[in-house]
Formats: sequence, structure tokens, C-alpha cells
Amino acid sequence: MVKIAIVGGGPETSIPDLRLTQEAEGIDMWIGADRGALSILEHGLRLDYAVGDFDSVTENEENEIRQKAKKYVPYPPEKDWTDLELAVKYACSLTPSYLYMFGLSGGRLDHTLINIQMIVKLTDQNIPAALIDQNNLLTAAHPGTHEIKQDRRFPYISFIPQTEHVRGLTLSGFYYSLSQADISWGSTLCISNKLIGNNGTFSFDSGILLIIKSRDALG
Repeated sequence: MVKIAIVGGGPETSIPDLRLTQEAEGIDMWIGADRGALSILEHGLRLDYAVGDFDSVTENEENEIRQKAKKYVPYPPEKDWTDLELAVKYACSLTPSYLYMFGLSGGRLDHTLINIQMIVKLTDQNIPAALIDQNNLLTAAHPGTHEIKQDRRFPYISFIPQTEHVRGLTLSGFYYSLSQADISWGSTLCISNKLIGNNGTFSFDSGILLIIKSRDALG
């Protein structure tokens, strides 16, 4: 099992320093979807797999991607999958232990929304995955008890129902604690919480939760 990072074609300003992720997590493979392949190279990292229609890069940039990628897999612009989904399909075929996904937010809203749904879909397949940008780290969770750790980069923690209802939500170790609460789609009850110490737990009985660690935008 391998740790895989995927970089999509989102705005470069939304992508954090990928070298820090490499150093902290020991990424085994870097996959670039469309312009994300160029971002990987610009951050000084190896490009193991490049996939997409590459309609977001210049001819010279695509040539650079083709030359430097360990494997280069072009697709036509008219296809049934986004470039990111093609990258995810390949990553899943390698049975990853974790997927770190960058360049998925901060641009077109339709892409951002479907990319969040993709995180949920991966969780459904028991593949741990996170959407990460400069100001946010998003994951999804199914019913059960889960530990959550303090991340100094992202002090705020929000729990957002991805299903119509999430039932029996309990938050322990948080500034705003909760016990066996039911929250519904559109509820703001669990926005902008914080951990009191280094660790906390959350548990719930039914539904699907999005967990978003965040910070205020810098500058």
C-alpha cells in the first residue's frame, strides 16, 4: 500500500507548498491531472504519472510534462470523465493507504462541489482521502467513533452533514461539546469549533459527515 498525492488543475494560489507534504508524509507517488502535473514540477517534485487532456497548459508546458513525467497518459478534451477522476481511478487501482488531493478547490464552483463528492465516494470505498488547500483540509466520515488531532495550521473544525440527517453526534474534547445531537442538511450548529487540547473524539450513529479543518485566509 502506498501514500499517493494527486494535484488537480485548481488555481496555483490555492495549492500549499507541496514539498512540505512530501517531507511530512513521505509521499510514495505524485500524480498530476492536467495542469496539476505542471504544478508538481514547479514545486520541484518528481512527476510519476501525468494524465488528462492538458487543455489548461501551453504547448511548451505540455512538452515539458511529457518529457519529465515517468508516465504520460493524454486524453482527448471530449470525454466522459474529468481529468481529476481519471487520476483518481488510476490511484485507486494501486490500493493506496491514503490519498492527499490538492488543486481541487478555489476555482470553478462546479468542479469544487464534485471534487468534494469524490472525497465522499472514496470514503465509501474505504480509501482515506483528504482535500487540502491553503486554508482548508476536508475529509469525510461514516458512523462510528473517530479520533481527531489538533493541527496548528487549521485551528477551526466544522462538521457538516453530507446526508439529509446525521444522528447521535457527540463531540468530546471540543470548546463547544455536543452529546447525541441530530443535525440536518443546512444546519450551522457545528461550524467553527475548536479542540481544547491536542486530541478529541467525535462519534455519530447514522449519516455521512464532512469534517473541515480551516483557518482564515492569510493576507
